[in-house]
Amino acid sequence: MSKADQLGAGRFGAGSISTRRAAIGAATGVPTAGVAPPTKLPVGRISLNPDNPRTSLGDLTELGGSLKEHGQKQAITVMNRDAYVKANPQHEKDLEPDTTHVVVDGSSRLAAAREAGVTHLKVMVDDDQGADADELLESALVANVHRQALEPLDEAQALQRLLAIHGTQTALAKRLHKSQGWVSQRLALLNLTPELKERVGQEPVDLLRAVGNKPADQQEAALEKLKQQQALEQAEKAERKRQRNQQKQSPPVPEQPIAPQPVVAQPVTAQPAVEQPSPAEPAPTQPTPAQPAAAESPAPAPSGAHYDVIGESAANEKSHQPETPAAVDSVPEPRASRSTETDGPADEEAAPPRLPYNDGYFIAQHLIRKMPESELDKMLALLNEHQQQRNAANANA
Repeated sequence: MSKADQLGAGRFGAGSISTRRAAIGAATGVPTAGVAPPTKLPVGRISLNPDNPRTSLGDLTELGGSLKEHGQKQAITVMNRDAYVKANPQHEKDLEPDTTHVVVDGSSRLAAAREAGVTHLKVMVDDDQGADADELLESALVANVHRQALEPLDEAQALQRLLAIHGTQTALAKRLHKSQGWVSQRLALLNLTPELKERVGQEPVDLLRAVGNKPADQQEAALEKLKQQQALEQAEKAERKRQRNQQKQSPPVPEQPIAPQPVVAQPVTAQPAVEQPSPAEPAPTQPTPAQPAAAESPAPAPSGAHYDVIGESAANEKSHQPETPAAVDSVPEPRASRSTETDGPADEEAAPPRLPYNDGYFIAQHLIRKMPESELDKMLALLNEHQQQRNAANANA
């Protein structure tokens, strides 16, 4: 015997792994260090689980075809027959004869393999799946819950059995690594009326869960109301998607440039200057023929900043006006503000006409001719939605 065999394996990374950890690695498909590769067993040696959470395996044609065409991607978890009987003795008579193992996780794959003619399956043997019937159920349920492989009612019934074991929804949720709301929503299906339970799989399961906690005589009406709201939301979503696709496909509509409105400038007539005596000189006297005609110099032209726009005709007209004599030290009269010049009938005529809001037909025809089709579709969708809401409010009034 070698020295290594005498000393044994080191503690880090070389110890044996528990069968439960190995089963978790097989069920989740996540590689786990130290997990032995699964073995193969003939399908005739594996019995279906009499206490399977599934009440029906459903149509296995597609699953069987996948196993036969592409092979088995994930091993099923089984127990030795003796270990299963020890934990679940009441089901010994329900086991299939001449079998050596019982499937705990993978009943659908086992049944599909039989239908498809697959002779062997990869298995992970784990006798520590549970010491009693409740632990076995929990092991099977956890694997199915995380794969979302159970029918809604089967899942709710299995959760109800586990709730009796763990006592509260909070404790059960913690055990399954789910939220308490997740557990409550699924258990709500058990409160449905028998008629609504038969419609599980036909109606949206999220709506059935939403009405499950309502009184029995209100569940049907509440379900119909939720379906109408859901249909309206889906229609609005589809319409928004259609509009987005239409905008992507259609070229953008060029904006029509707005023609500038001409601004008519009114010429301002220069007012004669008022003579002011200089504080340092005596008041000027009337000019005599011997004095130079300095006062006859033309008055300064008004600044161009006084106008918004000066037309050519106005400038020509001003050039022909006679010059007005003014004193050298004259102060011009204050000019009127622009607001007083522009107020008048011209502004009233330039204002656009108001839309006749009391004439729906005229406004509709106007928008059909003027508005781009993409914007018109948005407006029509909003008006239709408003009409539906108003009709619904009137109906409920």
